[in-house]
Amino acid sequence: MTHPVLAMTGATGFVGKATLRQATEAGWLVRALTRRPQPAIEGVTWIAGALDRPEALAEMAAGSDIVLHVAGVVNVPTRADFEAGNIVATANVVDAARHAGVPRFVHVSSLAAREPDLSNYGWSKAGAESVVSASGLDWTIVRPPAVFGPGDTEMLDMFRMAQRGIALVPPGRLSAIYVEELARLLVALATDREDSVGQIYEPDDGRDGGWTHRGFAQAIGKAVGRPNVRALPIPAPLLRAGGQIDTLVRRNSAKLTIDRARYIAHPDWVVTAGAHPPAHLWRPTLDTEAALAETVRWYRERGWL
Repeated sequence: MTHPVLAMTGATGFVGKATLRQATEAGWLVRALTRRPQPAIEGVTWIAGALDRPEALAEMAAGSDIVLHVAGVVNVPTRADFEAGNIVATANVVDAARHAGVPRFVHVSSLAAREPDLSNYGWSKAGAESVVSASGLDWTIVRPPAVFGPGDTEMLDMFRMAQRGIALVPPGRLSAIYVEELARLLVALATDREDSVGQIYEPDDGRDGGWTHRGFAQAIGKAVGRPNVRALPIPAPLLRAGGQIDTLVRRNSAKLTIDRARYIAHPDWVVTAGAHPPAHLWRPTLDTEAALAETVRWYRERGWL
């Protein structure tokens, strides 16, 4: 029996780990790029290299049926760093796919690409999308909203605050998606070779209109056993000031950069109506409350909460 082969970047990251596991469970052989040595996994061939090493990308893509590009940068100091990590890196992966004769390309982007003038991050994700859409490949782009789940460090502080009974939240609304649901979509797109070509999808947890940040914080509070968590709003100017202070104090190691503060303060990170994947291909199956509870269980088992 011949197994399909999936070439994959970002397999050691938060979303990538879940996707890698689901892909191998679905019968894919995976050729996964990695910067560091990884433990052996049945069905996975680790390719030593990085996104700026064309020879490694060529080795990854060779003999594959599809390229799934998950890797990217989220929080780096400069616009040039975003360009290198998202736009140039994506162009390198696209080139590897073309040279290897792999027609199918699935690209993980971000809702931030809808607002390229808002932040360097959004600008770079929009630029990466332009590279993919002009590639001539059978591409599909996925723009996840806020992703949460076991292994995530980005939302961990929110869970920790909620456990203390208080949460600081930005203005506006957001959509969210459980990492296992996102991974299931990416594996489904690897199999779908027709309906999704040339499409940009914005998946979420199925909640119409998304969540207020306050409502999502309260849902996290319920999951950690603090249903009456106080959600305190942070005005956008204060968020931006916090970004300036963190950048001055921690410089290149700042977590809340000016760029990230602008992104977080935007009032509308709800998925676009009508941009969901078609229901016959994918739909969310686990409600967010249960997914948050599973995330809390995982955090606590590992001492993160």
